[in-house]
Amino acid sequence: MKKITLLLAFMTSIGMAQDKEILPYYEIPEHADSYTAGSVASRMLDGLGFRYYWATEGLRVEDLEYKPSESGRTSAETIDHLLGLSNFILNSISTEKSSDSTEVLTFIEKRKQTLLNIKKASEILRTIDDVSQFDNDRFPFWNIINGPTSDALWHCGQVVMLRRASGNPFNSKVNVFSGKLRE
Repeated sequence: MKKITLLLAFMTSIGMAQDKEILPYYEIPEHADSYTAGSVASRMLDGLGFRYYWATEGLRVEDLEYKPSESGRTSAETIDHLLGLSNFILNSISTEKSSDSTEVLTFIEKRKQTLLNIKKASEILRTIDDVSQFDNDRFPFWNIINGPTSDALWHCGQVVMLRRASGNPFNSKVNVFSGKLRE
């Protein structure tokens, strides 16, 4: 277990050092000019992206490994689930399918892919007037809202709670109402 922890710490620090790319959702993007079904769904995803960005920003190895109880998920397992939800959302509205494999990705790569998935899904929806085009034989678009989108918001809150419990609180300057950092 100690070797796995050391390896995870090393891979995470290498990933942080190499990942100088600016990721989406440091701030919430400008809103659309008009209210349509697509622009509202897009804005919901932008809110999710902003919350996910800050919920996962600066997580340490001990935060990722933290587990409040034997039956609970670690933060790392919750982040895996969030990546899966972002894949599901994107795959439900895009012809380009994202990979469901999370086994070989580092935390930094999972975080980046989740943010990029959310951003791409938001961009697809932003200019769509009628989201019913994403209904399929398995479920209507409504289920994307009340299912994986709402679930992802729920789990972002769990990551925030878990990081507080492991001694690394959420950045107090994050203003989820304005989608920016307070000065």
